[in-house]
Amino acid sequence: MDSGNSRKRKRSSLATALPSDHESGEESSSSDMGVIKRKNIVKGNEGGLKYICDVCSADITSTVRIRCASPACSDYDLCVPCFSKGDTSRDHDPRTHPFSVIEQHSIPIYTRDWGADEELLLLEGLEVYGLGSWSDVADHVGGFRTKEEVCDHYIKTYIESSKFPLPENADPKDLSLVEEIPREKFQARKKRRIEERKEAAKSAPPATPRQKPTASVPACHEVQGYMPGRLEFEVEHHNEAEEAVQSMQFEPGDGIDPRTGKLDAEMELKLLVMNIYNARLNSRADRKRVIFEHELLQYRRNTNLDKKRTKEERDLNNKAKPFARMMNHQDFEAFTENLEYEHNLRQAISQLQDWRRMRIGDLKSGEKYEQEKQIRAQRPAPTGILDRSGGVRASKPIPPVEIPSAATNLIAPELPERFKPSHPHQSPLAEPLSSVSHPSSNAAFTPTKGPLTNGNTNTAATPSSQLKPKYSVPTLNGTTPLKLSHENTTDFHLLTKEERDLCSALRIKPKPYLVMKEGLIKEAMKTGGGLKRKSAKEVCKVDASKSTRIFDFFVHSGWIQKV
Repeated sequence: MDSGNSRKRKRSSLATALPSDHESGEESSSSDMGVIKRKNIVKGNEGGLKYICDVCSADITSTVRIRCASPACSDYDLCVPCFSKGDTSRDHDPRTHPFSVIEQHSIPIYTRDWGADEELLLLEGLEVYGLGSWSDVADHVGGFRTKEEVCDHYIKTYIESSKFPLPENADPKDLSLVEEIPREKFQARKKRRIEERKEAAKSAPPATPRQKPTASVPACHEVQGYMPGRLEFEVEHHNEAEEAVQSMQFEPGDGIDPRTGKLDAEMELKLLVMNIYNARLNSRADRKRVIFEHELLQYRRNTNLDKKRTKEERDLNNKAKPFARMMNHQDFEAFTENLEYEHNLRQAISQLQDWRRMRIGDLKSGEKYEQEKQIRAQRPAPTGILDRSGGVRASKPIPPVEIPSAATNLIAPELPERFKPSHPHQSPLAEPLSSVSHPSSNAAFTPTKGPLTNGNTNTAATPSSQLKPKYSVPTLNGTTPLKLSHENTTDFHLLTKEERDLCSALRIKPKPYLVMKEGLIKEAMKTGGGLKRKSAKEVCKVDASKSTRIFDFFVHSGWIQKV
């Protein structure tokens, strides 16, 4: 049947089976008789392999089967009843095709508890799945063999044999085990073992579900980016080092000049690139050596150790880490411990010196002093009536006392004698400044007349200020100017003469004017020194006529630019 044929797979030619007890047909040979075709693998069952009758689809794994030996029938097996009836399917012709009678070779040949059929399945499984895949090989052998049992049998029988790679009893004439343990006894023992393990598997508690194994990927390690299975990082040191040599090719005999026998320039360049690549690989290997040798991949353990150290010890340990590249792990641990010990000694010496300054002569008094010192440091600030500064509230600090500056003394109503002008039309500092030359010319300039200011509008030493006309403040309609003086106005001394006239004409006190002045200059600085008239009105928050005159005055003085 086609269903039975679909489950057949060709067995490898690793080993040949033992000769069968019955054979028939004139054209059948011993080599054809010994080849076992692998039909299907059912993992976890007692037989490992299944052989299906190609006519009735009966399981003939554990019984005698008839296999067609004709080249026209590939992997064609029949059960004994179908063969006796002469049933056929596909291209099989029982009248002319030779056949072989195959029985289960459940007889010991190498060891007492392994049959010949299991030995063949073991070798076949190793060829299919590879040496080391013992779980898959055990499923291939079947018979409820465990992977530990299969591994131990292979090592003891084949690897540790004195006739390696052959077992000890590999001689075909050696029939000692067959004579010692008959076929019926061995098969009964095998059946009893399978039944016992089957019952034990049924009564065993359910196995815990398999958890996801720790794969060699960066997400399966406590250090992000590290692949433990490959001992590599996701991003290595000099991660692009391979890009320079990935397309480089070396052919035998290339790069040698046949006339001179020396390397040509292209080959020398390739060798230079390879030397650079090898140097980068050495640098990468050195960094990995430091990481592995000093156990830096054990992040949690190192973090817990750092938490037990003080802040000073952690800082000291971090500063000493560069020396780990030139020490092994044991020497570096001793080095850091000695550094911490030295640090603790220095702290103890400093503490003893402090105690000596406090006239403390014994350890008991010193411990008491340290406890009281710690208590005083934790004590809150005094707020009682009898304590110092108890009547002063912390929420309302004392305003600082305004101390007049040197510029204020220069514009005071009564100047000192040394600042008074000798000529009624001469500025107080005109004489000493008259000898000062302009940096870009040899001609001296004469400062403008008038009192000096506090630095806001001091144009006494600016030659261009002589060209500016005096700003005349237009008065408001229906109002009289406000009389301002030092006696009846605060902050009057902070204004220049033009600003005093402006405040008098607009009836604005000096303090609100200074606030408006500060706001206008700050707003102009945000836009690069320029300001619109409408923005000035919004900043001043006064009548439009007043804000317009203040804006025109600032533009005339050069403090802001009209936009």
